Amino acid sequence: MSERKIKVACVQLRCGDDVAENVRTTMALIREAHEAGAQFIATPENTNLMAADGGAKLEKTVVENDDTALPKFSALAEELGTWLLVGSLAIKVSEGKTANRSYLIGPSGRIAARYDKIHLFDVNLPSGETYRESNTVAPGGEAVVASLPWGRVGLSVCYDLRFPQLYRALAKSGAEILTVPSAFTETTGKAHWHVLLRARAIENGCFVVAPAQGGTHANGRKTFGHSLIVGPWGEILAQAGTDPGVIAAEIDLDEIAQVRSRLPSLQHDRPFGAAG
Repeated sequence: MSERKIKVACVQLRCGDDVAENVRTTMALIREAHEAGAQFIATPENTNLMAADGGAKLEKTVVENDDTALPKFSALAEELGTWLLVGSLAIKVSEGKTANRSYLIGPSGRIAARYDKIHLFDVNLPSGETYRESNTVAPGGEAVVASLPWGRVGLSVCYDLRFPQLYRALAKSGAEILTVPSAFTETTGKAHWHVLLRARAIENGCFVVAPAQGGTHANGRKTFGHSLIVGPWGEILAQAGTDPGVIAAEIDLDEIAQVRSRLPSLQHDRPFGAAG
């Protein structure tokens, strides 16, 4: 096998507000992905907790050193000898705020990179749903690219997907795989999930790995699911439905150079001003 080929997997979840149960379910599915041969496994946003609202989440959140989920995921990555992206955990960073933090964990069990979600979901949807993530979440301020044995990975979380400039910056910093762990609402997911993920892959000539929350959660919230693995030409390599489970695909990072040579848009960015 080429040193640039890797089998990647997305774990799809339907988490509730029981952190211990969420962690148990996630670890079982990570094991399933590993048994299927995955070398890089990614879980969704809110892997440890999908609370009814920001206040309920804040009540169950602790600082990183006291978090009970993170050491379990680190130990599992070490036990399996795999690379693991914990899509995001709610980590307390002040009395009234959490970070929506993604963790890349290496096969040594050590944290290789952290990324705090930059763009926060504050919207009123036509369905009547209202979200104010900024009320209880502190935004990150730094894009993160990290090294895997096969290539470079750029980290993001959910609502970041709507900001193409972030992914351009990640690609220009060497990212070949873009991770987008998410908990998209059913409403926005139906309309935009597939097209946005494929666009980010095409625009940047990158593979996209997007594990998601899916289905109707215990608190009544509905998430779209449909975890995706997308190739740099925009082709869907693997896709889930709405139920918890695992999808996987073998990807060859050498394809990226081929795609970028056919469409070298990363080399053609030009500065411009705004008229009017």
